[in-house]
Amino acid sequence: YHPAPLSEKTPPDTFVVEISALYKLPVNYSIASGDEKGYFIIHSSSGIIRTSKNLEVEDFPVNFKVRATDSSNATIFNEVEVKVEVIDENNFPPVFPSSLLEERLAEHLPATQIVQLKAQDNDTGRNAFLTYGILNGHGLKFRINETTGILYSTAPFDYEEEPTEYQVVAYAEDDGIPEKKRGYCTVVIKIMD
Repeated sequence: YHPAPLSEKTPPDTFVVEISALYKLPVNYSIASGDEKGYFIIHSSSGIIRTSKNLEVEDFPVNFKVRATDSSNATIFNEVEVKVEVIDENNFPPVFPSSLLEERLAEHLPATQIVQLKAQDNDTGRNAFLTYGILNGHGLKFRINETTGILYSTAPFDYEEEPTEYQVVAYAEDDGIPEKKRGYCTVVIKIMD
């Protein structure tokens, strides 16, 4: 048996799976081994398995054996394995060390690296896998490497002819389940004469 994965936020007494043995007489179901931490309980006559307490994601997957025993003769039984997996919820958004940065950029520079942005995410696995983007590129004057978080200018600036300050809003987005989360950082870029 391999029931659908449970969320780490699954409350106690949640239905997991129903075990069913084919036998001409009534059977008693029990958890024989493998559930050392006692996450599951089984109804002895229906074979329905439920959670017995809150799930700790680091303890999963759990493989345990369920035994079906002839109700009148304990020496007649069979066992089946149940594998339960838990989905690590996306608990935390990415966070930048500072939500506002100020960078200076000389005019007439060719396309150049301005700053490397780095966010942290306190989740694990794909919930902590970050990609970077920008919300406003000011007519494609700026771009960000989605993997490294490095912010670049894409062309030279002219101090006399163009704005001397730009606000670029960058974000880091995780690859979370069930939904992705974002953190934001504003980079103020001052063009120097």
